[in-house]
Amino acid sequence: MSIVSAIVLLAVIWFMTLFVVIPVTIETQEEAGEEVEGTHAGAPSSRYSMRRAIRITSIWAFGLWVVIAGVVLYGGISVEDIDFFNISRRTAAG
Repeated sequence: MSIVSAIVLLAVIWFMTLFVVIPVTIETQEEAGEEVEGTHAGAPSSRYSMRRAIRITSIWAFGLWVVIAGVVLYGGISVEDIDFFNISRRTAAG
């Protein structure tokens, strides 16, 4: 895996993790009991910290990246291991 591939993999994992973390860590105005007039009850409360979500995302994404990059680099799982329909064998045979 080249350095560019590693960075792209980290970016993809980071954004996927962010889209999981945001809904999990969000506290709505309705839950906080501070509904602002003219906004939806499901809008984030004023206490919601995007910095906290980014910090959690970075920690989890880096951990996932280390595991996935390790599997890719050391060949723990190959394409043949996850090829349930024998596609790689059919294309190699012609």
